[in-house]
Amino acid sequence: MKSLPKPLRIFPKKIEAACYNRARLAQLRTKGALRVSLQKHRGLEVILNADNWLCVDSFAEDQPVLAWCDFEVHARSDLHRPIATKLWLFHSCSGLIMGSALDDLHQTLNEMEICQSEVTGF
Repeated sequence: MKSLPKPLRIFPKKIEAACYNRARLAQLRTKGALRVSLQKHRGLEVILNADNWLCVDSFAEDQPVLAWCDFEVHARSDLHRPIATKLWLFHSCSGLIMGSALDDLHQTLNEMEICQSEVTGF
């Protein structure tokens, strides 16, 4: 994946463990990056990578809108605790959807059916 452009602003944020764990499991089961269309945000899609979650505007040639980067999961032992991250804003209006986009992503991931047989070793 190409490098991200310089953000307009960066905020420290936390992601609920259930959302992070679900996204990470989906990535592992699909063996790489996963592209998820948000249900309540027309035209927005989130590309889930191990390093970041990039929300793009699919109607504007995948222009970056916001991204969750720098997940603090090194030496993580509590799977139920929120994950500290940095939220990068690329669009002047992205602050308006930063919370609802994450909620939408979490709901969409919960509704996805990802076959466990796609996991290596299971």
